[in-house]
Amino acid sequence: MLAALKKYLMIPRLVRLSAGAPRDHHVAWDLFWSSVKSTGATGDVLWDSGSDHEMQGYVDRLRLHLDPGLPVVDIGCGNGSFTRQLAAHFPHAMGVDVSAHAVRRAVSESSGLANVSYVVRDMTAPDAGGGLGEELRLLGGGGRAGAGANVFIRGVLHVLGERERHALAENVRAITGMNGRVFLAETDFQGNAVEYVSHLGATLRSIPSPLEGAIRGLPMPGRFGPKERSLAFPAGRWELIEDGPTAIETMPLSDPTRADLIPGYFAVLRARN
Repeated sequence: MLAALKKYLMIPRLVRLSAGAPRDHHVAWDLFWSSVKSTGATGDVLWDSGSDHEMQGYVDRLRLHLDPGLPVVDIGCGNGSFTRQLAAHFPHAMGVDVSAHAVRRAVSESSGLANVSYVVRDMTAPDAGGGLGEELRLLGGGGRAGAGANVFIRGVLHVLGERERHALAENVRAITGMNGRVFLAETDFQGNAVEYVSHLGATLRSIPSPLEGAIRGLPMPGRFGPKERSLAFPAGRWELIEDGPTAIETMPLSDPTRADLIPGYFAVLRARN
């Protein structure tokens, strides 16, 4: 019992680390990506495992539910690791991120891929989704005029507030058009913040460097499961096609030979007319 409670002695340190995080999420994410020196399994980005293992767990559902003739928009693309993997399954993949530093890194890491593009845009801003689907079609991404695009969201909604989630969902509607669908995967850890960081390898003695960097500079993560999805994507505006549990991979933290896993939630959605 005492051993289980000891982890809560980390609270003062966690509070100190998170106290300096910028309140403006534009600033926070751009500062974070400006400090990233490397990505992948041994890099600085907590949620970049450096492998395609997580994506391989999504592929069957992407093939089943998303139109392979339409392009796909990867919202919150970061360094483009998932955007590049999506490009193998769709005619064009466009990564979108609020951070200009993230997009510059994504462009650099995607050199030589003809069917990948990136844009800096805050997808919680009014009308941010307008024109993206048509822009993709003009880039040669496939689909008919007005048909829209598919949308992929991984690890974004759990760091947004309820109002921002609703704004993002409305922008997604503008992207999907008549035929596009949405695949989302988010962390849905059921414990509190101390249990969460402990799950990712934090102890009284040490906190893994990528985890410490996220705590120090980024918005505090929450959970995103069926309840949160039903609020962000209400049934009156969205049809739920499939949902269920999944696992979100981080870079190796507790064992250098394998990625760590966070309990997660996935959903496939279609906008109602």
